[in-house]
Amino acid sequence: MSVLLQVEGLEVQYRAPAGLGDLVARRPRRVTRAVNGISFEIEKGDTLGLVGESGCGKSTLGRALLRLTPAAGGQVRFAGEDVLGMPAEKLLAFRRRAQMVFQDPFASLNPRLTVAETLGEVLAVHRLCSPRELASRVRELMARVGLPWEFAGRRAAALSGGQCQRVGIARALAMGAELIVADEPVSALDVSIQAQILNLFTRLQREMGLTLLFISHDLGVVRHLCRRVAVMYLGRIVEMGPTEELFENPRHPYTRALIEAIPRMAPDSTLAPALAGELPSIVKPPTGCPFHPRCSEAMAQCRGGEPPARRSVDGREVWCHLYPPAV
Repeated sequence: MSVLLQVEGLEVQYRAPAGLGDLVARRPRRVTRAVNGISFEIEKGDTLGLVGESGCGKSTLGRALLRLTPAAGGQVRFAGEDVLGMPAEKLLAFRRRAQMVFQDPFASLNPRLTVAETLGEVLAVHRLCSPRELASRVRELMARVGLPWEFAGRRAAALSGGQCQRVGIARALAMGAELIVADEPVSALDVSIQAQILNLFTRLQREMGLTLLFISHDLGVVRHLCRRVAVMYLGRIVEMGPTEELFENPRHPYTRALIEAIPRMAPDSTLAPALAGELPSIVKPPTGCPFHPRCSEAMAQCRGGEPPARRSVDGREVWCHLYPPAV
């Protein structure tokens, strides 16, 4: 398979609002690195899960890939083209091929438009079909995501969360998307509906060859859907590799703690102890390895200097001082 999306050293920064003391002392506003030098690739037709605690920068990363949030540095290439440097006319074409499905299915839809109007508007504005073909194309999109045609005249308020999310997915497909960035698309849904939406993603990925970046804090969901997983902590990726290998033998202490905390249904199983402490503030991250204040295996070298560089361990990438550096 060929690489569809390539990310190198991506950074997203925010400047904190200046307080009164900053203004008086004329201090520069503090820079927050929400995404800090992230690199990865996704092959065409592949599915990569991005996991981590809330606040680690997952959604910011997903939005930056589509230029919905400005990047401060690094490179994003889609089918070999530089996304961050694209002029407006090329950016429009790129966004037809790369779409986002958002976390809140209700907020992502215009409450004044019906399902048919929502999908028809996309097709009409981008001139993806003739006016004569519009109704049949809307019917086709609805059928593809499992929405009955009688829902065509309903607005978001008359739909369930799962039905709204199906409309959001159909809207992405209407553009002819090759890459979908799904940002926590099932976290606001009931468990039974989550399974239906995940099965829909699986079917669409198989039938249409979609490439999927699936962002979630639910490791069970990611294990069900994704072939590869990247684990993110405080703006950085700390481990990345094939899903089953990563779940069966996690190498980074943070990955291990996340997997051990997954509830199990076995009668003799016990819940693993929670991670010590809380996720540090991304405004003032720890020195050295960002995970060291919560890590039971932290060493002196973890507490200072630069964060650990990438290591290659058993066919996956790990950013941890427990392993020898990559040659």
